[in-house]
Amino acid sequence: MFHFEEKPKAGGGAGGGPGEGAQGRGQPLDTKLYRRRWVIVFLFSSYSLCNAFQWIQYGIINNIIMKYYNVASFTIDWLSMIYFVAYIPIIFPVTWLLDRKGLRVIALVGSGLNCCGAWIKIASVRPDLFAVTFFGQTVCGIAQVFILGMPSRIASVWFGANEVSTACAIAVFGNQMGVALGFLIPPIIVPNVDDLDQLTYHINIMFYGTAAVATLLFILVILVFQEKPDIPPSQAQAAILAKPMLDYSYVQSILQLIKNMPFFLLVVTYGINTGSYYAVSTLLNKMVLTHYPGEELNAGRIGLTIVVAGMVGSIICGIWLDKTRTYKQTTSVVYFLAFTGMVTFTFTLNLGHLWVVFLTAGMLG
Repeated sequence: MFHFEEKPKAGGGAGGGPGEGAQGRGQPLDTKLYRRRWVIVFLFSSYSLCNAFQWIQYGIINNIIMKYYNVASFTIDWLSMIYFVAYIPIIFPVTWLLDRKGLRVIALVGSGLNCCGAWIKIASVRPDLFAVTFFGQTVCGIAQVFILGMPSRIASVWFGANEVSTACAIAVFGNQMGVALGFLIPPIIVPNVDDLDQLTYHINIMFYGTAAVATLLFILVILVFQEKPDIPPSQAQAAILAKPMLDYSYVQSILQLIKNMPFFLLVVTYGINTGSYYAVSTLLNKMVLTHYPGEELNAGRIGLTIVVAGMVGSIICGIWLDKTRTYKQTTSVVYFLAFTGMVTFTFTLNLGHLWVVFLTAGMLG
């Protein structure tokens, strides 16, 4: 594995294990930041990008995929919705595995399933093999469950106390960049032509390119991705490692969270906010083409505008939260902006001016 080191942070030496003899004396536990942490978070961000790209690559060219496989538009929508359906039953066992087996196992399974799903799709490029492409997308949807829960864990295990929100933002940035590329690239690679042989050729290009990237990233995860640093990056992480696992109950932690009203409210409001975003992303092709026929390329560009604006906000919020720790206030502002952006986008979509749609899409993002 790649190995980069920096000098220990103040308050801890490089010698000895984390907290060796320090807790009893009330002294700071040993902590250390490794430059390798940036390799870990960017590698995760990259295979998260690849998975997110595969989520929306069908939806943004809904009318073309519908014509190629000769299925209904709602059936194509399921290629997006399967990601969310897969998430619901699998998220709890996956988070339990993350707690018990750690980052490396979850990273290997997530990137491996993402790679496997991409190669299954290559075998589906024939008009009578929609079931195969749906199966490949389902595998990618399962892979997503092994991806979405990792940013906060990577941030806490590898990054210092003042870097956690920024590290989370970088990890999430990859997922959003994948959605952005998923909006932008498929309409360019797969044109709206009637010749099925030409469509087969262009869809093959998209799928082979995706599979090549997914395979490269899976190999890099095998070679590079490390479970945790030898010495923890923060006092909080060092204290967690010093605490016996016998004191921890996964089921009990879930029950405590369910009983926590602020956490429950956050789950509900975040679900509404994110659900609206996913609904717009899934149906964007149909929404744009209903009012602007023949604008497949611009439908992708409008989606790109939404996501790029959101990525800028994500990075800004990450930096802002690390400096101010104003979590509730920032969340309230973001939700208010999302609400006003959604209302504006909804009531200006049918005005007949694409530039207005681009403007309001940026506001929504």
